[in-house]
Amino acid sequence: MSQHPEAAQVLVDFVPTGEFFVGIDSDGCAMDAMDIKHQECFTPAYIKAWDLQPVSTLARQTALFVNLGSITRGLNRWLALKQLLDLLRDRTEVAERGVTIPEYPELTAFIEAEGYPLSDKGIAAYAADHPCETIDRAIRWGDEVNARIADMVHGCGPFPGVRESMQAMQDAGVDQMTVSATPLHALEYEWNAHGIAQYMKVIAGQEMGSKAEHVQYAAKGKYDADRIMLIGDAPGDRDAAAKAECLYYPILPGNEKYSWARFRDEALGKFLDGTFAGEYQDSLIAEFNSYLPDVVPWETISGTKTVPMPRVK
Repeated sequence: MSQHPEAAQVLVDFVPTGEFFVGIDSDGCAMDAMDIKHQECFTPAYIKAWDLQPVSTLARQTALFVNLGSITRGLNRWLALKQLLDLLRDRTEVAERGVTIPEYPELTAFIEAEGYPLSDKGIAAYAADHPCETIDRAIRWGDEVNARIADMVHGCGPFPGVRESMQAMQDAGVDQMTVSATPLHALEYEWNAHGIAQYMKVIAGQEMGSKAEHVQYAAKGKYDADRIMLIGDAPGDRDAAAKAECLYYPILPGNEKYSWARFRDEALGKFLDGTFAGEYQDSLIAEFNSYLPDVVPWETISGTKTVPMPRVK
């Protein structure tokens, strides 16, 4: 058995009750809570914690590009933090305002360190072993984000069609699991508050590993490969499905109602009868890929506009 986070033991121990498995992402996919979290919680916390007040407008634009409007949509919060700082550092308008964004090598060291999950608990463990101000600042930023979310995000339920799709999967005997980079406590609160936790066999958050690992721990080798699917709204979800060698159904950003209706009325049947893979899935992914840009829309110091896709360890 490969090494896994202690919190992921519930996934490793999961025993199927049916022949099909679907992992479902939360924010921006099942739950209409992604925009408010980034616009009202993450972004103000970036500006406050990382001294971005002199370039607050540019920081806000860049943060929303990273987290909502580009190929890094849905990125783990610690990877997204580094991505934001890297893009701002290379942004011409930031330099024109006389602002220099530090390199923060300690943040990079945490992100690349083996044995420390990219989670609140992971960075706390890293801080205990490698104490420094940058990591303490990152923890304060993460705590600020969590506090803002707890204070701000209320009543943000599932997108239209989500509940009906989950019911249809349950009726078909599909084992469903939440697969998310959101902290577990937030997932459990939100999914229970809106009555959709009842459809899930397990709720998996960032403490249990990456999304690909969630699927691997819970489903790999327990179901036929063509009977495992991940539903997501971000390129990272698409890539996680590829890494886990499972099927992928994309929820189109801004077209969530349509995407869930299509899943319930069309894609679910193809999944169950074995015709989802191949041409049909390829067409869905091609459509999805056209929604999110892979180049920045502003001038850069380096001259490079291609958006780097961080490696998820």
